[in-house]
Amino acid sequence: MSKIKENDTIILYDKAKEKKRLINLAVTKGRLSIETGYIELNSLIGMEYGSIVKTQMEYEYIVLPINLVDFIMKKLNRLTQIVYPKDAAYILLKLDVKPGDTVIESGVGSGAMSCVFAQYVGKEGRVISYEIREEFIKNATSNITKMGFGDRITIKHRDIALGFDEKDVDSLFLDVREPWLYIKQAYDALKIGSMLGILVPTTNQIEETLKELNLFSFIDIEVSELLLRKYKPVPGRLRPQDRMGAHTAFMIFARKI
Repeated sequence: MSKIKENDTIILYDKAKEKKRLINLAVTKGRLSIETGYIELNSLIGMEYGSIVKTQMEYEYIVLPINLVDFIMKKLNRLTQIVYPKDAAYILLKLDVKPGDTVIESGVGSGAMSCVFAQYVGKEGRVISYEIREEFIKNATSNITKMGFGDRITIKHRDIALGFDEKDVDSLFLDVREPWLYIKQAYDALKIGSMLGILVPTTNQIEETLKELNLFSFIDIEVSELLLRKYKPVPGRLRPQDRMGAHTAFMIFARKI
């Protein structure tokens, strides 16, 4: 089993209340005081994940490694709207992202989708993100570093109206306000047969994007949205949760020929 390192971000899982507390050990040091007592965080270093730790009041927590979904939904410092996990998974499949791939994205936002791409392209792959706003670059870089993907992601401070430096990339993802303005730049960067993915929140943006896609050699065009309904995991009283993750964004996909 893996062991806790001093710069890890960990989860203290309260099994009794089914709640998670995320702690970045690189930032939070010494004694952690919580409502159930306190924990000396230094004592966790070297401990195996899955171990039980107790406060001085004998309240138990399970120590778990953070995963990408937990980081994105609970720990990511957001300056922008993010691509939610329900959409990110479908985007990965539609763009056919694989280990070793080179993926371009624009813009970087808060770095959530950058980390998703980085996890799937692996150590041999590359994610190149174009972003024009310096404050987004600074925040996204911090988030990316916390997840340990800094060596896989390159952020370029650049207006994509000038085009992308890379050619014959494996896939390209646009999450910008007016994606129809950059279809030519995306087409020029993609290799033949590769996929373009676009994320927009409104239907009028879809219409403008479709008009522009039809001016270029794109086929297999798809427009979709995903709705996610979770259930309360209580045996004998199984029912949907009161709140539903409904519309977050529309996704547009097209293949270059």
